[in-house]
Amino acid sequence: MGLSERLAAVSSLTSSLEYLTQRKDMDKGGMNDWEVARQYLMGAGPLTRRLVDSVSGVRTTTALHVARSAVSVGMLLPGNSRWRGAGSLFLGASSALLSPRHHYGGDGSDQVATLVQLATGTARLAPSPAAKDALLWYAALQANMAYAVSGWVKLFGKPWRDATALSGVMRTRTYGHDGMFRWTQGHPRTAKVLTHSVLALECLFPLAYLGGGKLTRSMITSAAAFHVANGYFMGLGRFVSAFPAMHPLVAYTSAPRSHPAVAGRDDRALGTALALLAGGAAVAGATAVQRCMRTTEGWHTSRVLTTRHGNRLQYEEYAPGADDQPVVVLASGLLSTSEHYAWIAERLCHETRYGVVAYARAGYAGSRRGATGSFRLSESVHDLVDLVNGAVDPRRKVILVGHSIGGELARRAAAHLGDRLQGVVYLDSSHPGQLNSGAGLADKSLTGNFAAMSRALRLGTGILLNRPAWINELPFAYRNKVYAQFADARMWEAARREWKAVRADFRSFSGELGRIEGVPGLVISAQQTVDRTPEQLLLHRELAKAHAGTRAETVVIEGATHETLLINSRYAHQVTDRIIAFFRDADSHAAAAEPTRPVTFAKKPVPLKEALQLHEGRNRATFFSPYPEAGTGLQSHSLLVPEESLWHLSHIWYEADGSTRVGTEISRLTSPEEIDAYARTAGLEPENRFGDWDPETEPHHDLSPFLKTERE
Repeated sequence: MGLSERLAAVSSLTSSLEYLTQRKDMDKGGMNDWEVARQYLMGAGPLTRRLVDSVSGVRTTTALHVARSAVSVGMLLPGNSRWRGAGSLFLGASSALLSPRHHYGGDGSDQVATLVQLATGTARLAPSPAAKDALLWYAALQANMAYAVSGWVKLFGKPWRDATALSGVMRTRTYGHDGMFRWTQGHPRTAKVLTHSVLALECLFPLAYLGGGKLTRSMITSAAAFHVANGYFMGLGRFVSAFPAMHPLVAYTSAPRSHPAVAGRDDRALGTALALLAGGAAVAGATAVQRCMRTTEGWHTSRVLTTRHGNRLQYEEYAPGADDQPVVVLASGLLSTSEHYAWIAERLCHETRYGVVAYARAGYAGSRRGATGSFRLSESVHDLVDLVNGAVDPRRKVILVGHSIGGELARRAAAHLGDRLQGVVYLDSSHPGQLNSGAGLADKSLTGNFAAMSRALRLGTGILLNRPAWINELPFAYRNKVYAQFADARMWEAARREWKAVRADFRSFSGELGRIEGVPGLVISAQQTVDRTPEQLLLHRELAKAHAGTRAETVVIEGATHETLLINSRYAHQVTDRIIAFFRDADSHAAAAEPTRPVTFAKKPVPLKEALQLHEGRNRATFFSPYPEAGTGLQSHSLLVPEESLWHLSHIWYEADGSTRVGTEISRLTSPEEIDAYARTAGLEPENRFGDWDPETEPHHDLSPFLKTERE
């Protein structure tokens, strides 16, 4: 136990000295600025927040690290008194308290050292030998779990199985080592053996307890060498002492009871742990079955339809609607449920006379895939077409609404539905050209992540899955159902299958979208999506342009993300308002014209000519406009797309106190003549024009809005 205490103390000493030498990270604007880092405690209880707040001031944190350093040095001294228990408890408790304070910079070694210190500290102060042995068994079993779980999780990842993981890590900037990377490239077979040896060590670590602990010495020696290598090649210095701090406890608990060093050891904790493990496995299995049943049973109104591919689709008719009104069919996105549309579906039911139908694609909820061939997107398109033809009265029109990949499925289904379509609504939709344009995620690892999650859930680990916070944004009645689906392995397997097909399909896309003649199209984008990748807005405009010979509209919902566009009530209601307004009878739009009257434009729209001059022939530029007060001004990052008549600006406003605020805007570039034409179309007669951009000045003149520019 003394060796474990000392090794853990070395980790605490190293950690505190690192933080003391990098105090600037705790200053305002630093990586661990507490005014920013405290947001990660928003979900904690008020007592926890107050307790952590009390030690998170710069002076208090510094004093704690000084005290931790002194106690750690004391723990390295010879001795075996009970005071060592108090020292270990102080180091473990203070580390746990400071963990949120150092959100960036902490790692697994801190958690391991904390576990060892709390266990050994309590064990040293425990009056009962049985309690002491139980605590040491607890820490030793945690060590076995740490290695075994790490190994088996790695085994799910293809890079570890094909032995490319080692070279992949060694080539990274954060944890890599140039010399080791070159060695792996020059000795691929040896590198493969080394990678698989690490896997075997971690997966089989519990074998140290077989045969009376005969393998213990070789296991912990190999593990210690592994952590020394981590420290040298990956720069994880604290790993060298933190993880080996558990090894003496493994040696103590794995030695046969006949050994003099462990004579009288109480092993009842092992039996208790195994009983708890068996009970936990039973509970996990029962929970998985219950969630699977909740997922597949659907709602009391659920119906089932079999498609041409043999897929059984489960769907809900939220409302039948009036016979003379269209039916809205809702198509969800990748790794999403039909219940994501709850806010939108319920409002459409209550505020319109439309019929509303939502369905789950094959593999989601109660829908089952019966097709035997390899999956392609065309299969889901055919399923959607078959659903419309089989679940909707053939005399009624249909409005397809698709979110994410559901939008692309709706676009392709439009070609098969002909005059049955009254319109298509794209909600932050995918575009087949997004992977080639850089506007979408092309991360190959997503397929592996989906597969690993599916395997883990099949093993019954769903009971350990945290309930995602976004589920609480849905209406209350839908939350448990959505959570059950989220914890269902079938949903993740379906997402893996779909994402693989999406990547193959989108990568092969070239050219322009097919025209959809005479079908109105409404394209709604989430602001944070187009802010992150402005090219996505251009792709969404392409979706609207594909609807030829009819009305098409593009809308950006301010503040919304790709997910909150549906699940957040505020944004979902804005989306519903747009859908209802767009499909209102054409007569209600035409009735807006009134008798001609003069009008004065109070503010001139963004002028195309001046915007082009401002960029000096470039598509991207950065401008800074200083304001009269010292230290204040507006920095604007600009993307100009003249062929689309779009100007996208992201702003940073600098306050005098050093703080900043951010904002974004998308402007439609127009000419005065174009505005005059719009006015006359609306029945208005332009009287005069006013603007704040002096037409006699150059773009960077002192009288112009932008005084300084730095071109990218």
